[in-house]
Amino acid sequence: MSEGNIPEVKQTPDVEEAPKALNENVENPEVQEAVETVADKTEDVPQEVVDVNDGGEDAAGNEEGGEIPVDLGSLTLAELSDRFDKLSQADDRMKRYKEAEAIKSAFYKKLSKEKAEAGFGAKVDEPSSREDVIEDVTTAAQTEEVKDNPFEAMETAFKGVYANYKKERAEYNRQQDAQREENFAQKQAVIEDLKNLVEKQEDVNSTFPAFRDLQNRWREIGPVPATKFRDLNDTYQFYVEKFYDMVKINRDLRDLDFKKNLEAKEGFCEAAEKLSENENVVEAFRELQKLHEQWKEFGPVAKEYRDSIWDRFKAATAVINKKYQAYFEGQKEKQQENLAEKTKLCEQVEAIAGKEVKSSNEWNSLSNEIEEIQKTWRTIGFATKKENQKIYDRFRAACDKFFTRKREYYTQFKDSMNENMEKKLSLIEQAEALKDSKEWKKTTEALIALQKQWKEIGAVPRKKSEQLWKRFRAACDEFFNERDKNAKPENDFHGNLKAKKALIEEINEYVLSGDAAADREAARSFVEKWQGIGFVPFKEKDAVQAAYTEAMQAKFPDFSLRAPRQGSGNGGRNGGFSRKPLSEKDRLVQQYNKLQQDIDTYENNIGFFSSSKNSAPLIQKMQERIDAAKQELKDLEAKIRKAEESEEEK
Repeated sequence: MSEGNIPEVKQTPDVEEAPKALNENVENPEVQEAVETVADKTEDVPQEVVDVNDGGEDAAGNEEGGEIPVDLGSLTLAELSDRFDKLSQADDRMKRYKEAEAIKSAFYKKLSKEKAEAGFGAKVDEPSSREDVIEDVTTAAQTEEVKDNPFEAMETAFKGVYANYKKERAEYNRQQDAQREENFAQKQAVIEDLKNLVEKQEDVNSTFPAFRDLQNRWREIGPVPATKFRDLNDTYQFYVEKFYDMVKINRDLRDLDFKKNLEAKEGFCEAAEKLSENENVVEAFRELQKLHEQWKEFGPVAKEYRDSIWDRFKAATAVINKKYQAYFEGQKEKQQENLAEKTKLCEQVEAIAGKEVKSSNEWNSLSNEIEEIQKTWRTIGFATKKENQKIYDRFRAACDKFFTRKREYYTQFKDSMNENMEKKLSLIEQAEALKDSKEWKKTTEALIALQKQWKEIGAVPRKKSEQLWKRFRAACDEFFNERDKNAKPENDFHGNLKAKKALIEEINEYVLSGDAAADREAARSFVEKWQGIGFVPFKEKDAVQAAYTEAMQAKFPDFSLRAPRQGSGNGGRNGGFSRKPLSEKDRLVQQYNKLQQDIDTYENNIGFFSSSKNSAPLIQKMQERIDAAKQELKDLEAKIRKAEESEEEK
């Protein structure tokens, strides 16, 4: 996690009081009068519930838009872009437009901030949220300026995805509007047919089935424009009431109608009672609203069931309403707990930000601590509305303080790298001045000395590192290639290379005799032969030396390849074997320790790369090495345990 990727916690409103789900037991006196006329004035109109959203058939639409994810501000630009990509491909993407707009706002807020911190200015061209405004998105030309500004491509890509989503959303809404208008026309046709049916006043045996068909048609037709719903519905209800008032429906058909309505409403009661078992209180409350909408679609029931069926439905509603209220009360308590937890995290970050740090390793270690604290922060929910922004500002200020100090440290480190670059440029100039020399021996020694100095100089800016090395290596190669071409017979570099390769092959094929003295003598003989062979081509020297060292260590692991000290005779008392032979366990432990050191070095390098831009590929490659090394550590641990068991058995 780089300094710019500090989590943002979006301000959220306090938990609102849970709204009353439904107004209960609302009666329609006109419908009641009409139905009682038909049913010998013994039945009442079904108890109704006032629309929760006062939006009629469009009320369910208010549930669309998608829930806005919490804490979008804590995500990076790449994570926000990826989240929007996934949303734009989801099946329900058209209903999640509120979430889409929230992601867009968070993306441009983060983009503005990071551009400002990176020195590119805080100005961003955030596309409009209006669906009737579709911006053209063109790909930025790959100029040097654009290449140096990593935000340009990211912003362009996001704009393209957002523009496509907005176009699709606009087309979706257009189709929805067109469908609602078509539904409106269909329902007007149903009303016209119902009006004609009422005016005919034909025999009930023919009119009632037609009336039932019209009711089914009405229910099957989808939603209409919200602005036209109430007038349309009032007109429909008027003719329904008029039908019951004017048509002398016989008792058998009436009882059948009441029975069907009772069965449907019993089903609604069972569904409402089942919802009380749903652990997701918010989802249960929304489903309850839908049940109340469906309840209103059905007519009256027999008088003896009217109160009982409504009381049952009302009781199930009260259970869910009570749980809904309790849920929001619990949210308030949880927010107080979240505030206490976030306060503790603020204190931890403030303590870390105030520490005196003197080394890169310490900065990396503390950065990891900060990142872990930030991960914990993201798992904690919102605090109260009054304190949420304040506690976030406090946390953000502490993180900013730490990473500002870290940037200052690495700025000084960058100055050091620039000094190293000047030193390496000086070595390059010296090497280029020597590359055309014909004094083979003297120039060889001079270039080798320059190479040693090169290795001793510290790091240089990453963008220049490869360029400088290639230039230095080219100067050295030019000289050594020319030297090899003009080699004298007594200094045949390629012949020496063949001789050394042959000696390495001889070492690998040597079979230990089991006699320690004889094996030591053989090892010394190999060393003398190696040292007696002259130089090899410059490009091959490192590889052939490494192969020789590996062969000797594999065949004679306890033999020292270092030259014997003066006065030590034939390599000392042990002739090159400076200690007793290592056991299998000891050799494994040595490999384990060396591998652990390599892992420490890799992890330290990751800490260095994390402060650089566009370092993700390097970090990933280094992480792969770490993972492979850790797996090798596990294998070595198993081998060490096996070696210990073997020693115990002996």
